[in-house]
Amino acid sequence: MSSQLKQKIGAASAAIRNKTSLSPKIGIILGTGLGGVARSLTDAVAIPYAEIPGFAESTVKSHAGQMIIGNISGVPTAAMEGRFHCYEGYDLGQVTFPVRVIRALGASSLVVTNACGSLNPLHRKGDLLVIDDHINLTGANPLVGPNDDSLGPRFPDMCRPYHPDYADLALDIAMKNGIAAHRGVYAAMTGPSLETRAEYRMLRLVGADAIGMSTVPEVIVAVHAGLRTLGLAVLTDVCLPDALEPCDIGSIIAVANAAGPKMEKVLLEFIAKAGEKGIL
Repeated sequence: MSSQLKQKIGAASAAIRNKTSLSPKIGIILGTGLGGVARSLTDAVAIPYAEIPGFAESTVKSHAGQMIIGNISGVPTAAMEGRFHCYEGYDLGQVTFPVRVIRALGASSLVVTNACGSLNPLHRKGDLLVIDDHINLTGANPLVGPNDDSLGPRFPDMCRPYHPDYADLALDIAMKNGIAAHRGVYAAMTGPSLETRAEYRMLRLVGADAIGMSTVPEVIVAVHAGLRTLGLAVLTDVCLPDALEPCDIGSIIAVANAAGPKMEKVLLEFIAKAGEKGIL
């Protein structure tokens, strides 16, 4: 008997397939200020989240709240313009549900992007981070509860949540285009409040290079579902506890918007080259 989750995935997938016959090979989750990538899709169909059963409403102003399905360099792609967060009041099942649907539509790879704060003094505002590993400090896990073995294993291995070949390719693309990019560890907290100086010190001590409020739950589900994953982030502020200054969301979004073209360059070339190499 199908699980309730599997039935919900089927309903959402069917609603999307009623809008387009394209089966994506790769999915993209676009974070704050990074929606410009969606405009690069050709032969695209835009589907508002409200028209997809089971999808929540994106309440973050910088998130458009729709799925775009089309082609990037001939690669069928499903791009989410905006994601869901725990701080919006959603549980992790709702936050990660789109990852399940992207997998059900046929994708075997996923790119997860975000805008986050840097904890590394070698980073600068507007640099990119290729996520090499993560630390889950949200206090929750999206896989808690009954497991449907047809969707993934009860105990998925997390030794390499981000595909090393994907990370290498993204870093190589950035370097060849003169874009400052770093490999590092991303830590996720629930938010929506930003961290204190003491919390930034603690995060740095445990090995985090960057801090944000998303991505990790989605990647856990991506690993569970068997998706090969690339994590890309824009570093919007430098959170050094001994030189910390007040930061507002407006300035964070402004930096993300300014760095958007760099992220788009790396992401679009990544999809094109990964497609050529046959590693999607």
